[in-house]
Amino acid sequence: MAKNKSLLILVGVIVLAIVIYFSTQQSKVAKTGAGGEIKMGIILGFTGPIESLTPAMAASAELAFKEASESGSLLGGATISPVRADSTCVDSAAATAAAEGVIAQGVAAIMGADCSGVTGAIATNVAVPNGVVMISPSATSPGLTALDDKGFFFRTAPSDARGGQILAEITKDRGINSVAITYTNNDYGKGLADVYEASVKALGITVTAVTAHEDGKADYSSEAATLAAGGGDALAVIGYLDQGGKGVIQASLDAGSFDTFIMSDGMIGQSIVDAVGDDLNKSFGSLPGSTGKGAGVFADVAKAAGIDSAGPYTGESYDAAALIVLAMQAGESADRASIAKNVMDVANAPGTKIYPGELKKGLDLLAQGKKIDYEGATGVVFTDVGEAEGSFLEKEIKNGKFETAKQR
Repeated sequence: MAKNKSLLILVGVIVLAIVIYFSTQQSKVAKTGAGGEIKMGIILGFTGPIESLTPAMAASAELAFKEASESGSLLGGATISPVRADSTCVDSAAATAAAEGVIAQGVAAIMGADCSGVTGAIATNVAVPNGVVMISPSATSPGLTALDDKGFFFRTAPSDARGGQILAEITKDRGINSVAITYTNNDYGKGLADVYEASVKALGITVTAVTAHEDGKADYSSEAATLAAGGGDALAVIGYLDQGGKGVIQASLDAGSFDTFIMSDGMIGQSIVDAVGDDLNKSFGSLPGSTGKGAGVFADVAKAAGIDSAGPYTGESYDAAALIVLAMQAGESADRASIAKNVMDVANAPGTKIYPGELKKGLDLLAQGKKIDYEGATGVVFTDVGEAEGSFLEKEIKNGKFETAKQR
């Protein structure tokens, strides 16, 4: 009897040891994602007022995910499977539903969204409540700085609180003494217009009119007439290049009201030059960007992958995706909370600087327990609330193309 009891105890100990062993191994795999597939969301406005910009933005993010996957160094050989969804840029309900669908598929994090209003809606209603990191490459509204994000929202583009000041300084430097302002009627447009208006006034520039416009209309002659009534050396258009902003410009040109247009970041892209033509050759604007080492390296990396990196927010999209994979590696986990905890650590000094095309190097250093400072395409430095300090590019249209005049 005693012998049988001892045998049962021995069997029990062996079974317990086996259970503990496999439980430990399973936990280790869950922590590292070794050899497994990690789903990653990409939420951008593939339809809507910036639809001409988002294909290159998405491709740039996917380039970073592919680079990490093919390195063999991400969490012991894990690979990333991107899951795309359409933010529409302007429809918060549709964007929220899209984000819910992506999160239901089990994504570890989200690269996106793009436009400020839908980004705030997704963060507030879906991502933050579910503990999912979002890194936006292009949502620039000053209002997002104060978002109650619980540490789950970041952005690789700087706030319009600075962007509006930069655009005002460029306006002054180009000899504009009076300006009319139109803005798309949403968080992005209103936020940037408020900063720009206050900034140009502070520089002694007269503001002759301020008028909102709605996207998706067929005719903008009424808005153009209202803006023209006060006159002005130029019309500042704070909006989107594929819808309302383009419509106001075309209506103003048709009426002969303005021949110089000051463009916000959402207006800068080849599609509007192609649509409007040579009448834009006196126009200018600004958008986040850099002419530093990382920008040049990214241009080469993107070109090799067949991606046109000349458009807005391609570098910021690559950087957003890269920060996600590096944060996973730093925490040795694809766990959502772990990603959130490590984003700031890999984004800022101290550590070895990492540029585009060097994700394997960064992943290997992190695996060795070493620190990195991700410079990326845009010279990433995060503020204490997780948004890029950033620099800006002054853009002008010459010979049918946007060209960079200088970095600001």
